[in-house]
Amino acid sequence: MGKVADFLKESKPRNVPKVKEQAGVSELIEAFVQSDHSRILYVVDDQEKLKGIISLGNLVRHFFFHYHDTHIDSRHLISMAVSETAKDFMHENALVARLTDEVENVLKRMIKNNVKEIAIVDNQKRVIADLTIIDLLNYYKRCTGKDLL
Repeated sequence: MGKVADFLKESKPRNVPKVKEQAGVSELIEAFVQSDHSRILYVVDDQEKLKGIISLGNLVRHFFFHYHDTHIDSRHLISMAVSETAKDFMHENALVARLTDEVENVLKRMIKNNVKEIAIVDNQKRVIADLTIIDLLNYYKRCTGKDLL
């Protein structure tokens, strides 16, 4: 299937949904609204280095915490309810891919970790693109000329 760099050369450029660590809740909502392909926001510092990710599900749990079942840990819900910045919401240690990675290996890691989207970072850990499982399905089909079923 080739390298991630090959995938990017064949892909249509798109806006990667990034927010700064200090972004407020309204900025997070706007970033999700503006993203046409992603359910993940990449949280970056002032040098554009990846610090963590925020899933759409995480933000929804914040806004609609009162609708969640009682089996969810109330301490987690309280911390979500008082969160104010991207840094408060983000999950650190996000899975990433590099330009030199083999696409097939990235796909295997995504499947193993049940990840549907992944940041592509450069050597300084700056987010330069992203990759979704849908992208990989389309790429596989183009590379092999086969239907997936």
